[in-house]
Formats: sequence, structure tokens, C-alpha cells
Amino acid sequence: MEKSNIKRNIVLGILFFLPVAFLLMLYPSTHNYDPLDIVDEQVSELQFFETSSKENIQLKDHITIVGFLGNQPIDHAIAASNLKELVYDKFKGFKTFQIVIVLPKGAESSAELLQKEINNYDDMRFWHYVFGEPNDVKTVFNSLKSEEPLDDQLFTDHIFIVDKDLKQRGRLDDREDKEIEKNEAIYPLYAYDCIEVAEIKNKMSDDLRILFTEYRQKRKGKFDSSTRRSEDINTSKN
Repeated sequence: MEKSNIKRNIVLGILFFLPVAFLLMLYPSTHNYDPLDIVDEQVSELQFFETSSKENIQLKDHITIVGFLGNQPIDHAIAASNLKELVYDKFKGFKTFQIVIVLPKGAESSAELLQKEINNYDDMRFWHYVFGEPNDVKTVFNSLKSEEPLDDQLFTDHIFIVDKDLKQRGRLDDREDKEIEKNEAIYPLYAYDCIEVAEIKNKMSDDLRILFTEYRQKRKGKFDSSTRRSEDINTSKN
């Protein structure tokens, strides 16, 4: 009888402590990560742009996703919808976060149609359209590093991360583990393709969370640029 009680207590102890140990293993490390690379030091501010609401939209002091949807943004509703559903809806509650779509003057009506297309009665306070002369649109774009140019309509399906200090963020080395093991040539990731759902959902979401963690730790005086990237930083929020 005594041996039976001991066995029962051991089993109960295991059943109690095993879930606790499992949760401790899953608990994310918020300080063990590589900071998101700076790939460009001087992104142009939105000096000569207007909005339909006459707001003064600036990149400085914000974590911004910058996009260029061309003369007819409604023609690129798929790219905009992916950006809205996979990025904006996920991060709109994060402090200082915004999405800015840079458009040429004359695209106001098309932008309004696009807004109705993707809105679904959601809170869109942090999604902005800014309008400027074509040369000003090109100036902002050319201040960013990109794997592809704007087309003749001032459109690209690539979007960019700009930090609070007007620095472009991305990856200087975007190789997968297998490519690193094979010692393949290093290649960067300057921008994220809105049409590639996996790239936005995985790489960009991960990179944004890393950036939010960096700023959160800077506020607390705990930021260390030598720390390494964690696989799980899902609890970081700015």
C-alpha cells in the first residue's frame, strides 16, 4: 500500500510540474535577439506632400511602413489588401506605428476608392495617403534602397520599413540557414513584396516585432546591440 501511494504521488507530481516546465520553455526571451539592420541612413522626410484631410504626416518619430501605389492605386487593391490585413491590422495598436502610401497628385479619387475597397469599417486612423509632385515621389523613393525601381506609373509592390530616426531597416543578410551552411553569397532584403504573402506574414512581421522590441528596450535603458535574435519575440509591444 505504501509503495502504491509513493507511485501515485510521483505520477501526480509529474503531471503537475510537466505543464509548468513546458510553459517556462515557451516563455519568450525579450532581450536575446539581433537588432534589425539599418540598410540606409537618410530617408527623405515628407516635406512637400499634402493629405486630403490637411494633416501634417511625417516619418520622423514614427515607425512607418512606406508604400508607393502609383497613379491608380485602386488598380493595386491586392497589394494594398495584403498590406492592410497582414501588417496594418496586426500592428495598428502599437505605439507610433503608421502606414504611409506615397502618391502623385491626381491620384486622390483613386485613393479614395481604394480606401473604401480595403476599409471594412475598421479603424484606419494610422493609414495615410500623401500626395505630391511626381518628382517629389521619386525623391522619397530614391532615398530608399530597393531591389527594383518604380515603374512608369510610380508604382512598386515593394514596401519599406522606416524607423523613428529616418533610417531604413531591413536585412543585410537574408540567407536561409541552408544557404549559410553552404556558404552561399550574401544578399540583402531592403524591401518586402506585398504580393508575396509569406514574405509579409513571416519576414516582415518578425522584423517589425524586432524593431518594436528595440525601441521598448531603449526606453527602459536595456538595449544592447550585441544581443542575438530570438525565435520568439511575440510578446514585445511598443
